[in-house]
Amino acid sequence: MTKGMKGQSNHNLDTKGRLIIPARLRVGLGDNFVLCKGMDKNVYAYPEEAWEAFSEKLNALPVSDIKARQFKTFFQGSAVDCEVDSQYRIVIPQNLREWAGIDKEIVMIGNGSIAEIWDKDAWDKYNSVDEMDINDIAADMSAKYGI
Repeated sequence: MTKGMKGQSNHNLDTKGRLIIPARLRVGLGDNFVLCKGMDKNVYAYPEEAWEAFSEKLNALPVSDIKARQFKTFFQGSAVDCEVDSQYRIVIPQNLREWAGIDKEIVMIGNGSIAEIWDKDAWDKYNSVDEMDINDIAADMSAKYGI
């Protein structure tokens, strides 16, 4: 079972597009994991076990449903295996950096069973009071899911 990941770390990509994986996320992600497009113009980092479980669900979607095909292709078409080097660095592929608008400054967060990689400006906007009304969201989550 994958250890739950949490917290936020700010980092910079080096000149070769490498990111140092924060210590707080290393145990949860492991030495090998999968990067893919995230749904909020970010990059998801799946531990191998979590990716396999998610991939099985994607593969079970019916090919006769165009939305199911698009959903599956969105994730699996952008997925890339990642291995950390001896200094706990990874290279984020150019196509994923472009998708997420990642240039230099990034924020990496633990979000339960996965980690997310964000462009810092995009993360700040996503979390701004102009973009999010946490009280409204909390009420909706309580009504829908009992949280």
